[in-house]
Amino acid sequence: MPKWIERFANGLAQLPRSQKRLLMLLADLLGIPFVLWFAVSLRLGTYVHDLSGEAWFYGAALVTSIIVFVRMGLYRAVIRYLGPKAILAVFSGVTLSVALLCALALAWPEKTIPVSTLPIYWAFALIYVGGTRFMVRGLLNFRWSGGTQRVAIYGAGAAGVQLATGLARSGRYHPVAFIDDNVGLHGSTVNGLEVFPLAELPGLVADDGVAAVFLALPSQTRRRRQEILKAIEPLSLLVQTVPDYADILAGHAKVEDVRDVDAGDLLGRDAVPPNERLLDACIHGKVVMVTGAGGSIGSELCRQILRLRPSQVLLFEMSELALYNIERELKYLAGTEHISTAIVGLLGDAHHKNRVREILQAYGVQTIYHAAAYKHVPIVEQNIVEGIYNNIFSTWHAAEAALECRVETFVLISTDKAVNPTNVMGATKRFAEIVLQGLHNRGSQTRFCMVRFGNVLESSGSVVPLFREQVKRGGPVTVTHKDVIRYFMTIPEAAQLVLQAGSMGRGGDVFVLDMGKPVRIADLAKRMISLMGLTVRDEENPDGDIEIIYTGLRPAEKLFEELLIGTNVTGTEHPMIMRAIEHSLPWPQVQQVLDELSVALNRFDCERARQLLMQTVDEYRPSQDLQDLVWTRKAEVANGETTNVTNLQSRRARLAAPSPPHTI
Repeated sequence: MPKWIERFANGLAQLPRSQKRLLMLLADLLGIPFVLWFAVSLRLGTYVHDLSGEAWFYGAALVTSIIVFVRMGLYRAVIRYLGPKAILAVFSGVTLSVALLCALALAWPEKTIPVSTLPIYWAFALIYVGGTRFMVRGLLNFRWSGGTQRVAIYGAGAAGVQLATGLARSGRYHPVAFIDDNVGLHGSTVNGLEVFPLAELPGLVADDGVAAVFLALPSQTRRRRQEILKAIEPLSLLVQTVPDYADILAGHAKVEDVRDVDAGDLLGRDAVPPNERLLDACIHGKVVMVTGAGGSIGSELCRQILRLRPSQVLLFEMSELALYNIERELKYLAGTEHISTAIVGLLGDAHHKNRVREILQAYGVQTIYHAAAYKHVPIVEQNIVEGIYNNIFSTWHAAEAALECRVETFVLISTDKAVNPTNVMGATKRFAEIVLQGLHNRGSQTRFCMVRFGNVLESSGSVVPLFREQVKRGGPVTVTHKDVIRYFMTIPEAAQLVLQAGSMGRGGDVFVLDMGKPVRIADLAKRMISLMGLTVRDEENPDGDIEIIYTGLRPAEKLFEELLIGTNVTGTEHPMIMRAIEHSLPWPQVQQVLDELSVALNRFDCERARQLLMQTVDEYRPSQDLQDLVWTRKAEVANGETTNVTNLQSRRARLAAPSPPHTI
């Protein structure tokens, strides 16, 4: 685009709206008489004709057109955002004005202009009135040369066209082409951009300098999106995507607000549609409480529970900030989606049994989702006492309170790290499962069940946001071990399956979610680097952008996780939820260990506490010595004081001893 046109377009865009309307009015005042003159000239076959008897006709054409256009709102429309409705308005306005002019012409006794001129005038008026407006719209929107990064848009549908238009308005990027799977579109032009097949993308990178690909595929399956990402990955292009339609419709985002590729697309697995009956069973019309409501899983449970319209949802959280954020978000969601559910935010710790009991009684809670837990393996390993309190005793106390208050269903959010644990976090979660199994065996009107699954993408502490942050900082990306693998699931999918599993529990059930194929963390890191438009720096590519450093397994971390203890598992009515048949302990034995564990924690005896974990969780095999920071620090201080006393006594003894004789 020539610089003078770009400057003119930018100046036009900066004008106040009132001045833009005035310009369009002036354009019509000057243009409509000329269009009528041109139509008469074509009809008569000459550009020279007597205007003495025609002046009234030109005046009538001008007055009727302006009046009709004003009434049709053509001067109120925002030119930059003209769309299909504007075309209809222009067509209706011109047609009505010509019809009025035709009526005047037929009624006028002296017809100096043939009535057959009017169809010609109508056609040219449509072209002029519509053309001037869409030409100005094009000038206001056609600002692609301002973008410095050349991009290709994958998807030439409605979302792709909106994205191209939005990027053009922003001036941040320079779209050069569409990529689309529809063979019928290949070689055609959409919104001024040529459409290419995916196979042509390397050529666009080499010839047109494409440095990024924006995905405008809101309706595509995750599996297809993953196939596209795998095809683009070797090119080391920045890949971003348009926001979800739900966010756009809710006003949380605009189409042109491209963002990093959704972590779920990296897995490429499509979620199984939920069973609505299972979703509603424990929630619809009931009073539901979520502990740990501000956490990654807890907050997503709250969002999905709210949409199932319980009578009340109680958000129980010990972090004031987390509670404030999730309560505010849910109230906004309820307002936008016209949900009448009462939302109650409550501060508290599930370890405080009396607090939990008072809440359950006051609100008549019927269903509890217990998501409150410490889950970060190294941190729990270094803070054993607090890990045991929060993961075991909080579960026990909340469950006992639920029993006393006759809560119908209690669902524990567990983890794959509870299977054959090598760390305190996994052992405490397995112990929490044993507590609920023991309470069920003791006899209970409350249905206790546990839902066990692996890592969730984009949760706090997950590798995905960590890798993304490290790449944006310029690296290095840290991976614990080149062979470490993990099961992954998106947060919404995990929460949805938890809600469905909870309704299938008969009491004491351990449900295991189908996590799909495990993912090698090193491969995930490489994919994220490539999809952020960068290359991995290693021995084969010493000039790459981002280095991957292998830091070694963290304290008590495993190379791989498991989901089952043994192989005794049965299916359920949901294809992605399995029921595990696992051993449990009688309640008197569990009670005795809990009492002994409480004594050990009160004495801050981490060694005894870990012995009790090993005694109760048969599969627990610690991978190393105690790592609790306070425990080891006390040992260091004690050893340091002993050493200092010994050194002081030795020094005093040397000073008191007679000096050896001097020799020559």
